[in-house]
Amino acid sequence: MTAEAVPNPGKKPAGAFAPLSNRLFAVLWVAAVLGNVGTFMRDVASAWLVLDLSGSPSTVALIQAAGSLPIFLLAIPAGVLSDIMDRRRMLIVIQCLLACVSAALMIQAWLGVASVASIAGLTFLGGVGAALMAPVWQSIVPELVPRGELKGAVALNSLGINIARAIGPAAGGAILAAAGAAATYAVDVSSYIIVIAALLWWRRTPDPRDDLSEQFGGALRAGLRYARASKELHRVFLRAGLFFACASALWALLPIVAGPMLGGGPGFYGLLLGAVGAGAIGGATVLPRLRERLGADGLMLAAALVTAVVMGILALAPPRWLALPVLLGAGAAWIAVLTTLSATTQAILPNWVRGRGLALYLTVFNGALTAGSLGWGALADGIGVPATLWVSAAGLLAVAVLSRAVPLPEGEADLTPSNHWPEPLTAEPVRNDRGPVLITIEYRVATADQHAFHAALRRLSEARRRDGAYAWGVSQDSGDPERVLEWFFVESWAEHQHQHRRVSHADADVQKEALAFHRGDGPPRVSHFLALEHHAGPAS
Repeated sequence: MTAEAVPNPGKKPAGAFAPLSNRLFAVLWVAAVLGNVGTFMRDVASAWLVLDLSGSPSTVALIQAAGSLPIFLLAIPAGVLSDIMDRRRMLIVIQCLLACVSAALMIQAWLGVASVASIAGLTFLGGVGAALMAPVWQSIVPELVPRGELKGAVALNSLGINIARAIGPAAGGAILAAAGAAATYAVDVSSYIIVIAALLWWRRTPDPRDDLSEQFGGALRAGLRYARASKELHRVFLRAGLFFACASALWALLPIVAGPMLGGGPGFYGLLLGAVGAGAIGGATVLPRLRERLGADGLMLAAALVTAVVMGILALAPPRWLALPVLLGAGAAWIAVLTTLSATTQAILPNWVRGRGLALYLTVFNGALTAGSLGWGALADGIGVPATLWVSAAGLLAVAVLSRAVPLPEGEADLTPSNHWPEPLTAEPVRNDRGPVLITIEYRVATADQHAFHAALRRLSEARRRDGAYAWGVSQDSGDPERVLEWFFVESWAEHQHQHRRVSHADADVQKEALAFHRGDGPPRVSHFLALEHHAGPAS
């Protein structure tokens, strides 16, 4: 169930808990917290069972990878589904799937037949459910709160996960120690009932469907095309991949740190995870002020430095009492990164592609965690856990310095549809699947202005490609240099009609910059050319 900008001068930042005044958001948020408590309890039981069965760092890290690998593999298809299906119904089905996975874990633990292979397999199935759910759950946030509270709602989602991280592992460790793994899994099963009940209570209005509603294949291509053309998304993905690849060592090796290194048991492991969650809760309460003071990039830098220090201290095998406050700092740093990256991703995505964009972000996030977990586990087998933690700390320090050259986008653009494009003229009805379609816009631009005009068109080209164009260019008439033609291709007539619906107010502003250079008697002439179809002649 997991998921910025500098406020106006003189404007007091919204309170961290302001979105909870919306009843619908509050109910679903509380249900999500309880559901995540159960999930963390399940993960504690699985990790400790595997540690008892194997004891190898690489095997323990394998469980972490088994949970995150499906999200890496399936997040993109899940994001497509979240944009074309009813999100509420999809969430209910996924919750039922996850309840069945936890029930299977409970039964095998109760019967005493659990093995590394069976736990890894069921963890993988749980990861499949998480992969399907994550982009859907994050995509519904803008439906639950006003746009002005979106960043706060995203932060509260991250806070909710860390509240669960504070409660779930500690409670899971206590139940595991007192009653065994089967009882721990049973509590997780019951938590899904609460989430399903909350989703059934939500009376969501289904999205309207018409003959232009996207199908899976076209929606997948559109989402990938959008991501390929969005330079802002590229920056977020790069920053996320670098940070999480280095920081994943903490999660992959923490069971080894808690057990063999520090001499603790399952209860102590739960306390360490609880300390991470408690630190995240404390960090979330001051995040609005820190964001106002440091900005997004300053927060990311501070979080990387804190996480590196935490790794270094754990590598020294400190006393158990010292490990708890150290992991408070790790929790505060973790929520700062999660909130900053998630809120930035939400802010730079229009609603029509929100699920797919978030899915791609989650793919980067979980891909980095999966590869990092496997890599750090293998390295720990070779050089030991303390040395591996030192290597990850050095990597975080390097990432903190190098990432300053790739600032995060501000995410302040108005991405709601502008609907300012007129309907294209057609001599006769055009089939939606007919294509490709060539769109041309003919401008008249003074020779002295053409350098600045071309720069404006280059900025506009990114919007054209994001919204549907697979090829774009600018041409000049050899006989009349002031006659300039902008052209782009889309794959079908339906896709061009989607473009009309997708163009945002921010895109319209960029288009106005280009239109300011037009010197014709009327507006630029727009033409639409369809691929010529072959028509068979009359039968002889």
